[in-house]
Amino acid sequence: QVQLVESGGGLVQAGGSLKLSCAASGSIVSISAMGWYRQAPGKQRELVARIPNRGSTNYADSVKGRFTISRDNAKNTVYLQMDSLKPEDTAVYYCHAEVRPTWYTREYDYWGQGTQVTVSS
Repeated sequence: QVQLVESGGGLVQAGGSLKLSCAASGSIVSISAMGWYRQAPGKQRELVARIPNRGSTNYADSVKGRFTISRDNAKNTVYLQMDSLKPEDTAVYYCHAEVRPTWYTREYDYWGQGTQVTVSS
């Protein structure tokens, strides 16, 4: 069993900053990519940022230059530093990881429970 536990959401004024964390635990052989998605009320879930084990990170155009994704492989943890927040960043943010849980299986997608980020104007 693999669990992703998020923390760091909350309420912030426009222009402020928040840092989200997501720690993966359980049966983990390897984690390839980790990332953050978000879903605002009435909208589809969308990719915010993704960081592979190797290679370049990618960001949604709407957050480029404001958000920074990073990971600590030793801790199986991914972070999202969010600066210059805007009201349109308000959403539930979900952590995602592509995890290989045993040596004999393929990778599977795992999701966190979500953390609310609210940006007031």
